[in-house]
Amino acid sequence: MNDKRSNFPLPLSSVTGSAARPGGLPASQPIRVATPQTATRNAAHTAVQGAFAPGVATPARQAGSPVQVPLSAPRADMMVSDAIRNAMVQRVARQGVQDQLVLGALNTVPRHGFIEPALSAQAYIDASLPIGHNQTISQPYIVARMIEVMRNGGQLNNVLEIGTGCGYQAAVLACVARNVYSIERIKPLHELAKANLRPLRIANLRLHYGDGMLGLPQAAPFDGIILAAAGIAVPQALLEQLSIGGRLVAPVGAQVQHLQLITRTGKAEWTSDTLEACHFVPLRPGIV
Repeated sequence: MNDKRSNFPLPLSSVTGSAARPGGLPASQPIRVATPQTATRNAAHTAVQGAFAPGVATPARQAGSPVQVPLSAPRADMMVSDAIRNAMVQRVARQGVQDQLVLGALNTVPRHGFIEPALSAQAYIDASLPIGHNQTISQPYIVARMIEVMRNGGQLNNVLEIGTGCGYQAAVLACVARNVYSIERIKPLHELAKANLRPLRIANLRLHYGDGMLGLPQAAPFDGIILAAAGIAVPQALLEQLSIGGRLVAPVGAQVQHLQLITRTGKAEWTSDTLEACHFVPLRPGIV
């Protein structure tokens, strides 16, 4: 797509944070399509067992690589064994996700720490779950697929997430990117994400309360942007905040939604690829 508009939105008065360094992505590789995100009300039939242990196998860290998420403080009322989480990761891999760094991140982040205790038995099923305020935590597969498509096998320096929700996807992103910025427009969810993430002490993740449709111009450019809500179109402000070569992954549409990959190829040039059908909550402006 081509668009010659270059005006950035005004900085968010409610957003603070230090400027991030720009980064680029390597040449494109073949993209694997994502399958639909599905909501569920079915209870999982796996019992909660054992205590969460931090000895999860993840890719070795190299100089300049993303920070590993520490797992020293799980919520005591939501302990889930490593075996259940490992089974979730293996299932996601069988569904087609091949990026080992992304799979390692899923194997690292304790998803049960981001949902209500009453739903703890469902923490590792492949389904979206309610988190309040008519929002959901995305299914593990769709989280992994969107990040895999955005990463495209390259190094992610600065990443922006639109829609923090309960904080789960932000924690996964922090395992695969050097710096992660996440914006949430619903104040109680912003506070919930902070509470959920605080025990993990993730140093390379910054949460912001504000209008995600405006992006975060003071921290731009980003070599990856991911949206956790669907709009009729991707906001131009977000396209302008991609670095050259940067990739944005977002659900687009109303009743019928599809994942869309947008790559910035020049100062005023973008290419767009439509992937698979999906279903997300709607993208809305403003703050509440």
